[in-house]
Amino acid sequence: MSTPRVFIVRHGETEWSLNGRHTGSTDIPLTANGEKRVLATGKALVGNDRLIAPSKLAHIYVSPRQRAQRTLELLNLASEAQLPWPAHGAPFCEGRPCAARIEVTEDVCEWDYGDYEGVTSPRIRELRAEQGLDPNWDIWRDGCPGGESPADITDRLDRLIKEIREKWHAPVMGGQPATEGVNGDVLIVAHGHILRAFAQRWARQALRSGPTFLLEAGGVGTLSYEHHNIDEPAILLGGAFVVDIAEKDKSN
Repeated sequence: MSTPRVFIVRHGETEWSLNGRHTGSTDIPLTANGEKRVLATGKALVGNDRLIAPSKLAHIYVSPRQRAQRTLELLNLASEAQLPWPAHGAPFCEGRPCAARIEVTEDVCEWDYGDYEGVTSPRIRELRAEQGLDPNWDIWRDGCPGGESPADITDRLDRLIKEIREKWHAPVMGGQPATEGVNGDVLIVAHGHILRAFAQRWARQALRSGPTFLLEAGGVGTLSYEHHNIDEPAILLGGAFVVDIAEKDKSN
């Protein structure tokens, strides 16, 4: 049996991701272009002969925010009847129903930006200088006043990683799959900072050093293990994808 994986999917483009505003609890939709890109990603990467095979998924975790839920709707992964929420719009990319349960969980909400919600990084640096704070703000070191600290994020993600390993991966890697025909793959649809932090903690690295990898809006990353060993978590560098589409000529 193949080694189980975790696919991390960042929601598609929003107006705030376009202009660099930190978007945590603010519940905003995808842009039209963001939806098109996610549809393209689903068609390219999802299918039983492709990177993300619905037949191999054991569980799907989704953020409560509509931008993440809409992204799952467009990924060619599940039928509308499987969603634990009313569909956020059309078109809906009707995939073949997968065996995995879709769970909406606060565990994969975006980093709580607190006082920095809706603020760009350059403006945050200006504000900190005005407040007599170090203007060289680094979320991985400093966290967010009124929001979450790196320690808060570490605690939250470590609990989730423990659940994934114990509930979905360990049974498979021990030769006893929890569900017949399912190899324990897990999908997470969430947000940029929290997924980058998730990958960092997956590899047992402290957040304070700050991940040097990125995950673009609508991008997909892959995490797994070396040597089919649950004690050797790894990031698959060849398994990070983002599908692009041609932009319309705005001069027409």
